[in-house]
Amino acid sequence: MAEQEVYFNEGISRRAVLKVLAGLTITMGSISCSASASPAAPVTPAPTLLPLGTVVYTYKGHSDYATSVAWSPDGKRIASGSRDQTVQVWDATTGGHVLTYKGNTDVVNTIAWSLDGKHIASGGYDNVVKVWDASTGNTLYTFKGHSDLVNGVAWSPDSKRIASGSHDNTVQVWDAATGGNIFIYKGHTDFLTAVAWSPDGTRIASGSGDDTVQVWDATTGGHKVSFTGHGSWVFAVAWSPNGKRIASASVNKMVLVWDAATGNNVFTYKGHTDGVNAVAWSPDGKRISSGSDDKTVQVWDAATGGNVFIYKGHTDIVRAVPWSPDARKLIASGSNDQTVQVWQASQ
Repeated sequence: MAEQEVYFNEGISRRAVLKVLAGLTITMGSISCSASASPAAPVTPAPTLLPLGTVVYTYKGHSDYATSVAWSPDGKRIASGSRDQTVQVWDATTGGHVLTYKGNTDVVNTIAWSLDGKHIASGGYDNVVKVWDASTGNTLYTFKGHSDLVNGVAWSPDSKRIASGSHDNTVQVWDAATGGNIFIYKGHTDFLTAVAWSPDGTRIASGSGDDTVQVWDATTGGHKVSFTGHGSWVFAVAWSPNGKRIASASVNKMVLVWDAATGNNVFTYKGHTDGVNAVAWSPDGKRISSGSDDKTVQVWDAATGGNVFIYKGHTDIVRAVPWSPDARKLIASGSNDQTVQVWQASQ
């Protein structure tokens, strides 16, 4: 499919015009009219959304599987980790390459962008988590607390702490400024596949090969609730933007959405025909995306579980499906076909 650019509507909205007109005072019976309107506030142009499924561009910088993808908080850049042992950062509008990070010495399984936009954390088969400057690629420090490969990293909302999940069955929480270990969560009985910090920063959810998702206190490590509905390995977890629900994806081909406080199942999405590797909520909380071994990305209604759209642009397993953090409603999906594809995911 031909590459396309995203264009923006620079026109003034009808609402803004009405605000100006409302400020005009017309004096009946007088020869002239007087206007008492104050200057209208600047109007932020709304993005023009492309037809659903339209590919904006395809990034082909990697020489092996694209295992993980993360948007910068301002939506201007995208980072992608790969089995080629690199993390590549590129322009989110044009796909132009910005920098390549080569600090990891083996497969990169997971990456996360700090919410202050300054740093990126990456982990993988070398058993470590690297924290580095997102603008220069300079390594700040290396966390070496794990004894096996790292499958998941997540920043706290204030960008002060990092949680990392490993094949050593632990989640470790550590200081993002110094690399000092804060505590180790040992509630799982098998390898960790995913970690996610709640939007308010008080809880962490972790998915595991022990078939559970566990939610626990982000300060003390105290266990709060376990969800055991999958009955098979859990590959991905994601919090809703309001922190009330969690979506978890599994090798059993399903995505389950459940109450984050009680662990009660809300509904189950069964649209995929193979194991599900990735799940993400849209910033407005209205849609959920999931990526699968069946080579599709499926977008569905977060309230009902009804399917909205199936994206079939990839030719191999899909491993990452994050949404753009802005109003463009794009998804950047990473795949074993070595590409990251940026496309219109919602209207």
